[in-house]
Amino acid sequence: MTPPPPGRAAPSAPRTRVPGPPARSVLLLRLLLLLWAAAASAQGHSRSGPRIFAVWKGHVGQDRVDFGQTEPHTVLFHEPGSSSVWVGGRGKVYLFDFPEGKNASVRTDCENYITLLERRSEGLLACGTNARHPSCWNLVNDTVVPLGEMRGYAPFSPDENSLVLFEGDEVYSTIRKQEYNGKIPRFRRIRGESELYTSDTVMQNPQFIKATIVHQDQAYDDKIYYFFREDNPDKNPEAPLNVSRVAQLCRGDQGGESSLSVSKWNTFLKAMLVCSDAATNKNFNRLQDVFLLPDPSGQWRDTRVYGVFSNPWNYSAVCVYSLGDIDKVFRTSSLKGYHSSLPNPRPGKCLPDQQPIPTETFQVADRHPEVAQRVEPMGPLKTPLFHSKYHYQKVVVHRMQASHGETYHVLYLTTDRGTIHKVVEPGKQEHSFIFNIMEIQPFRRAAAIQTMSLDAERRKLYVSSQWEVSQVPLDLCEVYGGGCHGCLMSRDPYCGWDQGRCVSIYSSQRSVLQSINPVEPHKECPNPKPDKAPLQKVSLAPNSRYYLSCPMESRHATYSWRHKENVEQSCEPGHQSPNCILFIENLTAQQYGHYFCEAQEGSYFREAQHWQLLPEDGIMAEHLLGHACALAASFWLGVLPTLTLGLLVH
Repeated sequence: MTPPPPGRAAPSAPRTRVPGPPARSVLLLRLLLLLWAAAASAQGHSRSGPRIFAVWKGHVGQDRVDFGQTEPHTVLFHEPGSSSVWVGGRGKVYLFDFPEGKNASVRTDCENYITLLERRSEGLLACGTNARHPSCWNLVNDTVVPLGEMRGYAPFSPDENSLVLFEGDEVYSTIRKQEYNGKIPRFRRIRGESELYTSDTVMQNPQFIKATIVHQDQAYDDKIYYFFREDNPDKNPEAPLNVSRVAQLCRGDQGGESSLSVSKWNTFLKAMLVCSDAATNKNFNRLQDVFLLPDPSGQWRDTRVYGVFSNPWNYSAVCVYSLGDIDKVFRTSSLKGYHSSLPNPRPGKCLPDQQPIPTETFQVADRHPEVAQRVEPMGPLKTPLFHSKYHYQKVVVHRMQASHGETYHVLYLTTDRGTIHKVVEPGKQEHSFIFNIMEIQPFRRAAAIQTMSLDAERRKLYVSSQWEVSQVPLDLCEVYGGGCHGCLMSRDPYCGWDQGRCVSIYSSQRSVLQSINPVEPHKECPNPKPDKAPLQKVSLAPNSRYYLSCPMESRHATYSWRHKENVEQSCEPGHQSPNCILFIENLTAQQYGHYFCEAQEGSYFREAQHWQLLPEDGIMAEHLLGHACALAASFWLGVLPTLTLGLLVH
């Protein structure tokens, strides 16, 4: 919570005369500050949290567009390299072109929540609930072509968990075809050579997260991997309620030989995804989102799989896996609970020339669908990339190259507070310095983030809420203050120091100053010390009450108010509040003088503010006090109930 600003002179203003506030309003102010401080400390914060907070303002029309109505469910479609974005809402599909500031919409039926937008050769395919009669339309040149009812392409309700995957002419879906029958979720091939579905016993109440097709070395060996969480079969009271999984299917699976297996996937296997930190004994069992980052050289085994997990306390962790490790687990592991020798071909093996899977192999896999070996994160320690007290929900990852040539993976993670965390991971495995650069509020008014899409080519994020869609640049270099030192202390690989400004590496025609030292980046600046804060002066009456407020720009720094040689107030990184406040209860002769707000962040030290409190003539102060009394008291009595209620709820 942000406390009210103190009555103080502007940095460039001449000396001003400000009396202490009246007694009653000061008591209210003290109560407010205590509540605010308690709320800030209760939230807690560590150096693994974001260093700074930024609000993306952008330009209305060019960077953000309002829907004009509330959209409780949205789906977003963006083609990489395009300046436009499609958003499906209730009975409407919006088209926004950001550079032009233009927007248009196409209407369908009112009780139709659009849940799928996909580019097909005939145009843009839009599918929705259509008053519990799932249907699709083709959008071609601003015209709507009805395709009629299409089961499996959209759910009956927008709240249902659904996943649809397109690959050429093939379509895979987790959506049930009947509203009141077949309530057990299945993974289906609904369009292709033959329709197949998973057995009803191989998954327990699954919640599907992500699906992808991986083209392997031989075409017949191409795999479908899908990620989901399901109920834990272990009913021990101490066991977690959910377990996270990855499943594999052979894309060329043609079903089995027997009547029981002819319409089922015969190559289904599943493995547990492990995301835990043995050093801290923290386990994260609930998969929230998955993002696949292909290897730049095209090696499918080196594709990185970023998974966002949470635990029962809504703390989060990011674990990174490789497709090669996942593939190896399915190819080599024994089956959980199966103690005989495996049949030939072994369960999960893809066969060439569209050969059917033998009945014995299917029966073993159908009764024992889980492999014994678990999929562990990459790295020698097999631990999360990082974990946090924030509750993350979605993730996208951008691979980029800084001006000095080093590769970074930049993660963008949405939180349950409607913000985005920007976290940088060095591309080289030997560098383990993970840094949370900033927290971004992407909307004009704070709201939950419903969808997020990354355009690596245009270096933009597209995010939508129930009110608006916003285009956020990946390189927000203008938010970093503090000159060269502040620019480099951000550790933002998109930004560097050039000609007296913190600029994007993409906007500069030449190499900019960036630091490759993640611990002490400020030491790369030409000037060894940052500039001192400008002096600000204020005149106060003796025995008055006053407070000094210092903006805490970096949440990783310790801010201290120093008077003479004494530290009067210290605000640690766990303070997590926008200001470090020094409250002066009763101004005495010894308390006049110079006050310095100093920020210490590792070896980086800077003077954030410099105030001089000057004595004022008592008669003049008393005269000014009479005018300020009524205004101050009425102001605090008016705003205190609202602020107090907000803090308690927070």
